Order: sequence, then structure tokens, then C-alpha cells
Amino acid sequence: MRTWDDELRPHARIEIIPMIDVMMFLLVFFVLISINVIPASGLKTHLPTSSSAQDNRDIRNAIVTIARSGALQLDGKSLAMADLSAQLSLLRQQNAKLTVIVKGDADVELQRLVDVMDAVKGAGIEALSIAAKRKS
Repeated sequence: MRTWDDELRPHARIEIIPMIDVMMFLLVFFVLISINVIPASGLKTHLPTSSSAQDNRDIRNAIVTIARSGALQLDGKSLAMADLSAQLSLLRQQNAKLTVIVKGDADVELQRLVDVMDAVKGAGIEALSIAAKRKS
């Protein structure tokens, strides 16, 4: 019996190393994007600056955000000024040592800030701070 030698052809190979590199790049890209997106949720504000600004991370805080347009949020959820005092009262029932941080745009009218402070006082909360950036 006679056999014929077949031509040796190179077989196609799937290179896995470049695919792993691309997947790692995508993973790092999405992680970095998600880290930067999470703090940016909510209303965009430009905080006023202060030379005596402090870090308040150890206390249970409720963050009230006032935008330049006058929009109001409590812990990232939009609400009306009339509902602010009731919502803060509910939070105070859950945590007696609640501190409210007012994060307002530098261009917000003073009256709007005073209205928020009145609502906080009306909820029975004594601890109130105003968020500011440290001067550099």
C-alpha cells in the first residue's frame, strides 16, 4: 500500500494572552469610571471655601443638597422644601445623634439656606454643619 505525504499546514491558534490583556484593561477602565461616577451622583454644586473646614466622616450624617437652581435633595433623593422637616424627623427617630450637613452651591441665596436651617430646627435636630472646601 502506498501512502501520500500530506502537506503540513500550520493550524490556526487562538492566542489567549492578548484577550486576557484586553479584558483586564476593560475591567480596570470600568472600575475607575465607577469610582468617579458614584460621588458625582446628585446635584452638581460648587462648595464655598473655608480655612477652617474639617472632615466629618465619623458621625451619622444626613446630607441636604441645595443646587444653584434651588432644587433640594436629602441624601441624594429629590424632595420639596415642605417635605424636608418630616423626612429629617424620620431620620432622627432612627438615629438620635443625627447631624445634618448642608451642601449648598456657593451662589445659593441666603434665604434658601435659612429656610433649610429652619426645617432642620423644626425636625428637632440641633447639630447642623455647612459643607465647604478647604482653601488651598
